[in-house]
This record gives sequence, structure tokens and C-alpha cells, in this order.
Amino acid sequence: MEVKRVLDKMSVQQFVDEQVSAIRQKVGKDKVLLGLSGGVDSSVCAGLLAKAVPGQAVCIFVDTGLMRLGEADKVKKAFAGKDLQLVVVDAEKRFLDKLKGVTDPNQKRMIIGEEFVRVFEEEAAKLGKFEWLSQGTIYPDILESNGKNAVKPHHNAGGFPKETKFKGLVEPLYYLYKEEVRQVARALGLGEELSDRQPFPGPGLGVRCIGELTKEKLDILRVVDDIVVSEIDKLKDRPKQYFAILTGVKATGVKETSEIDQTSGLAYGARVYDYVACIRTINTTDFVTAKNAKLSYEILDKIVTRITKECNRISRVVYDITDKPPATIEWE
Repeated sequence: MEVKRVLDKMSVQQFVDEQVSAIRQKVGKDKVLLGLSGGVDSSVCAGLLAKAVPGQAVCIFVDTGLMRLGEADKVKKAFAGKDLQLVVVDAEKRFLDKLKGVTDPNQKRMIIGEEFVRVFEEEAAKLGKFEWLSQGTIYPDILESNGKNAVKPHHNAGGFPKETKFKGLVEPLYYLYKEEVRQVARALGLGEELSDRQPFPGPGLGVRCIGELTKEKLDILRVVDDIVVSEIDKLKDRPKQYFAILTGVKATGVKETSEIDQTSGLAYGARVYDYVACIRTINTTDFVTAKNAKLSYEILDKIVTRITKECNRISRVVYDITDKPPATIEWE
């Protein structure tokens, strides 16, 4: 099926100009609240809002406890000195309390989406009157969320509460694919660090940590994911997206100890029964379909060695080589 893209019909600058005009017309003199994740989609939204309605937008970064390692600090650094007001909210306990005992993937997504909006409303009450909520929704989110045979409800496409204090949504990227969003980021001068950043789902690690979400499991996944990303970042030819998953499975493993067997002279191996981690790497042009990126065994061996040595709660590591379809990119 041929994919029709918005930027096939107009230049990037034309798109920027049209969206700036549309935002001004829609928002007027109202104030806008933007959920800023630090990813390319929400960052481009911030750039368009700053251009269209300077001084009227407040960007809120909600630290849900479902973020990558050091994410909050990276966001603060990236937007320091920018012509936007940035508010950082520590909501880890709040989100994990709401998600306690929940294992169904769709229910997790909907809870996270609902809680996002509630946090925004509460922050809006503290900061002043905000009439609009802006989101970095892109077209693949919509395709996967709508209809009877929806693949999965994205929190920004299916989780917006029916009863809310906002007039509505400002979603300037609604009909764009990820690569088009990157082009707009470059046109806005956001820099390669943001424009080329790989995608991170709205529900964060909540869809990469299978089963019930706990701080312990999320902390383990953060370390594993950081190892995967840092090693693949070193490659000259990198996949489009790469990350780690903490599966809902445990397996038997062996951990070295300092005790030495007197007969063989070898270190004893202590039996463990702990988490299985997974590496996921894909290549795609539109994120609607994707192919396994096929990492070399050399780089896989390096990653696995680091994970099993540095993460004492991981008993083994597997590699997901499934295309989309039949699988989705995220595990939940």
C-alpha cells in the first residue's frame, strides 16, 4: 500500500507556516499547556507553539517514573534558555500507585493517558488559566488506535478524558509520519540532538516492562536499556529504533561467586532465578511497518556481556527478530 505523506504535497516551510497560522487562529490569546516528553514529537510541538504564540505556552515535563535513565535531567538541559516556560513535575509515586496490580497492556495505556491529563489540569490550576492542551500525536498513533480492529490505544490518541477543563486539543503533527516530524524539527532549528532522537512511546517504559509495573522492575529496565542504547549509539550505521524490554518471564541462570572449588580450581556458580531481558531493533520509513534491523553477533555479544555483568537481576538476554507485522514495535 502506498503511503501518502503531507510533505510530498508541500515543502517543510509551507507546512510550518500553515501550522503556525492555524495555531494562532485556533488559540487566539488563550494559553496552551503542552506535555513535553523531550522526544522529537513533543519538542516540535513546543517549537511550533513558541513560533505561533510566544509567551502563551507552558511546557510541563511529567516525570512519571516510566522514563529512561536520567531523562528528567536531559530534558532540563535541552530546554534551558529556550523561549518557553518549563515546569518539571515529580509524579512517580502517583503513577505507580494508579498502576498497582494492573497487568493488561491496554488498561495500562489508558490509565497513563488519563493520569497525564489530570496532572496537566492540576498544574494548570496552579499556574493560571489554560484553555488548550497540546500533544505530539502523529499519524501512526491514530492508525493504530482507531477502529474496531485497533492495534493498541495510544495514550495521546485514545486516552483523552471526555470530561476535561480544556477547550480542546492542539495537535499540529496529527497527519505527519515520524520522518516528516524530523524534517520539521530541522526546519525549526531544534538541532540534531532533538531532530534525530529515536522515538520513545508516550506511556514510556510502561509498555516495555511487561506485567505489573513496580519501581524495582522499572529501575532494572532503565539500566538495561541504557546499556543497549549506549552500545548501539556507537555504530556508524544505526537502526531507526532500538531499546530494551523487561519481559514478564523469569529464567534460571548462573552467577559467578568468589568461592573456588578445591578440585577443579574454578569459581562456584550460584543458581539464580531472575528476569529475562530482550533487545529490540528495527528499521522503518514510516513506523506503520518495520523490519528487524539484524544486529551483528559481535555487537549483540558485547551488549549481552555488559547486561549480564552489570545487572545482577538479569539471568539471560534474548533478541526479538520479529517484523511489523506480525508484531508491533513495542511489546505492549
